Amino acid sequence: MAVATDRQLETLAINTIRMLSIDAVQKANSGHPGLPMGAAAMGYAVWHDYLKHNPLDPHWFDRDRFVLSAGHGSMLLYSLLYLTGYDLSLDQIKNFRQLGSEPPGHPERGDTAGVEVTTGPLGQGFANGVGMAIAEAFLAARYNRPDHEIINHYTYGIVSDGDVMEGVAMEAASLAGHLQLGKLIYLYDQNEITLAATANVSFTENVPLRFEGMGWHVQTIDGMDPEAVRAAIEAAQSVTDKPSIICCHTHIGYGSPNKQDTYGAHGSPLGADEVIATKKNLGWPSEEPFFLPEEAVAEFRTAVDKGADEQAAWNDRFAAYKRAYPDVAAELERAIAGELAPGWDADLPKWTPADKPVATRKASEAVIQSFFKHVPTFIGGSADLNPSTNTTMKGAGDFEPPATKPDFLQGTSGGDWSYAGRNIHFGIREHAMGSSANGMAAHGGVIPFTPTFHVFSDYMRPSIRLAAISHLHTIFVFTHDSIAVGEDGPTHEPVDQTMSLLLIPNLSVIRPADGNETALAWKLALERSSGPTSIVLSRQDLPILDQSQAKGDATKGGYILVDAEGGKPDVVLIGTGSEVALAVEAREALATDGVQARVVSLPSWDIFAAQSDAYKESVLGPKGTARVSVEAGATLGWERYTGGNGASVGIDTFGASGPGKKVLEHFGFTKERVAATALHLLGKPDAAAKYE
Repeated sequence: MAVATDRQLETLAINTIRMLSIDAVQKANSGHPGLPMGAAAMGYAVWHDYLKHNPLDPHWFDRDRFVLSAGHGSMLLYSLLYLTGYDLSLDQIKNFRQLGSEPPGHPERGDTAGVEVTTGPLGQGFANGVGMAIAEAFLAARYNRPDHEIINHYTYGIVSDGDVMEGVAMEAASLAGHLQLGKLIYLYDQNEITLAATANVSFTENVPLRFEGMGWHVQTIDGMDPEAVRAAIEAAQSVTDKPSIICCHTHIGYGSPNKQDTYGAHGSPLGADEVIATKKNLGWPSEEPFFLPEEAVAEFRTAVDKGADEQAAWNDRFAAYKRAYPDVAAELERAIAGELAPGWDADLPKWTPADKPVATRKASEAVIQSFFKHVPTFIGGSADLNPSTNTTMKGAGDFEPPATKPDFLQGTSGGDWSYAGRNIHFGIREHAMGSSANGMAAHGGVIPFTPTFHVFSDYMRPSIRLAAISHLHTIFVFTHDSIAVGEDGPTHEPVDQTMSLLLIPNLSVIRPADGNETALAWKLALERSSGPTSIVLSRQDLPILDQSQAKGDATKGGYILVDAEGGKPDVVLIGTGSEVALAVEAREALATDGVQARVVSLPSWDIFAAQSDAYKESVLGPKGTARVSVEAGATLGWERYTGGNGASVGIDTFGASGPGKKVLEHFGFTKERVAATALHLLGKPDAAAKYE
């Protein structure tokens, strides 16, 4: 067991975390001082004695990951980062929660060196850590070789009462228990206080029993005792076939004479007088704000040399690994760098108009089968919907605990049942699926994807939003994208979901119109590493579009599929997804009335919006051009592209139950309605009447 040689120094170091935290919160006059005060001993034990990390290289790949799921207690993490020598200055700590500061109110990936994930909403960090443990297990199984252990690290986290109440965390906990993620160790800061009250006004269940039931290794300790924390961590490390949760009884606001063990210490500064009283109560040697004892700081900073030595030893091991397995090592290096292998897309399928119509979810299946062998760390799975989302990587194996393969298996993907398997069975846990995929992306070395029905993107919206905030390379696949779902009715027919996703900054949304646009969507998603992508796919079969007259560039998010004669249209029909073919049919109908129509396919608003004004005008026509949007979804927002002389064919009500084609017809998704809408826009009501 790791034991501190000087108990007095250890106490001083733990109190240094507390005092730095409360001083920063007090100076900001905003924040949550209680958690850092109560959890300081846990934080010290993990970071001083167990966490494998290099403060001088926060991106060293084989580091342990640390997640502060209770992100409101961010000053605990910032104090540990500063004290152990990360690139976070004391001046920045003094600027806590201020505009532009490196330590923002909640931990934000990319803002602060050493912060692994963005943890704002409670429960998300818990689920992110599960994804990190999945990524570690997969990469270790795929790349480690006898006598060459290159991937071997833990995921640690501090979680709170609020975290274990949230549904997303419990979905993730259930998944982690099933997957037997033995490298996942959480310390539960069980102070029994929430923001507004003591926890027992709403939360009286037996948490240890619940986690035992989900297959976790559970311990209960005094979280204020660093020796007890160390013993519990080592016991957790010895259990390799279960994730571990250590229920640590702590005192929120520890040391505060008037606020310890009260919810008053949770979400507000202690107050200037109470800060001084706390320092006196804990025997702190100075009432001066931001006083840091040299001997305590020096003890924390031993992490710098220790981390450098650990990374140097790993570099030596990797060099030997590279000599022994050069091809595998090169593949791993590309994965760590987030690079795709040259020619990964060489086998992407192509379709012609002579081919049979195909649903874009089925086209997507063909695309996935064509590339997944060339993208070896592409990994993911659905929320129990593989037969409908068509996203199984055939023969790639199932990500499952290898020692627990049952005598019977149904619905598996073929291949091994092991941690090297690439098909993850998330179960009916959409919340955890999205958040754990984000954790995988944050871990690095893998490209995760998560398919489900489009309407269930509502369940995943928090994780989609956090992926966008964090610039994570997560791919969200949504099928059954409109009222054409049909018989399942309004609860399963997305009408507002696509437009809702378009509201999220830094999320690329692509709704392809046929097989070829689907292949392009996957190419764009895999090559976009600056943020998440959502690919939205149809249930119903769609014709393969004739690209022979296309103008522009589909990779720019919008292009002319078929133009009017002479390139001077009377009206521009803007379709997306399954409705592009409908726009083509309407164009042909309009031609019988002497109306020249251009059909634009607009699979991605955000990609198109990023193009030059000149390109956008070349596709949509100049300002004032008559334009009609056609999409089986909400019309709100389409005025961005239809402009001041425009109209929209869409649906602003819920759908209905019935065969998909009849539902579409019932809500006016016909060539006649599109043509009539265009004719009214052009001031030709008499011509429109024959379609109405």
